Amino acid sequence: MIYIVEDDINIRQMESYALKNSGYEVAEFGEGKAFLAACLARMPDLAILDIMLPGEDGLQLLRRLRAEPATRRLPVIMVTAKATELDTVRGLDFGADDYITKPFGIMEFISRVKAVLRRAGPEEGGIYRFDGIELDDEKHTVHTDGMPCELTYKEYELLKYLLSNPGIVLSRDKMMDKVWGADYKGESRTVDMHIKTLRQKLGDLGVHIKTVRNVGYKLE
Repeated sequence: MIYIVEDDINIRQMESYALKNSGYEVAEFGEGKAFLAACLARMPDLAILDIMLPGEDGLQLLRRLRAEPATRRLPVIMVTAKATELDTVRGLDFGADDYITKPFGIMEFISRVKAVLRRAGPEEGGIYRFDGIELDDEKHTVHTDGMPCELTYKEYELLKYLLSNPGIVLSRDKMMDKVWGADYKGESRTVDMHIKTLRQKLGDLGVHIKTVRNVGYKLE
């Protein structure tokens, strides 16, 4: 999930459209108060903050995010029309993970988003969390709402791949290559069968694995 905080509706819709076309789940906000409330309800994977906002500006919001333990590590990209070196330095000093100035190209925008999400992702041996699902890759364990969840090796690898790419549509071919290997000669239906049993073992949390018709699956 990516949160966009931008008061210019045209820019906000452009960013949202580009992200959705790239497979991300997006929520839009025109000011900071609603954005902060949404963070309490559901923590995003990335926040894109404009500096010039009504009420609290983007830098003030960033300082608040970095001051709270729950949001201290939330990846943030600052987006603004201000292009002076001082503004860039202030944003980075306040804890922004990246900084992009308007006008910008969509390809550059998406590349920056992917780069920040990639840097923010857990390293090998790390812990992956999504809602009540927790996968500890060092201990090779999975818990759902705090309870142990026993998975086969392939189910575990599928879940880790989904947790590594929240909100992104993963094709069956990609999942086959990642989990079974490029040399595997089986049918894509193998993925469907394993996803079905994985959902069942995750219980109520299995609803987060969404089917994308004629393409594959995504975690949202």
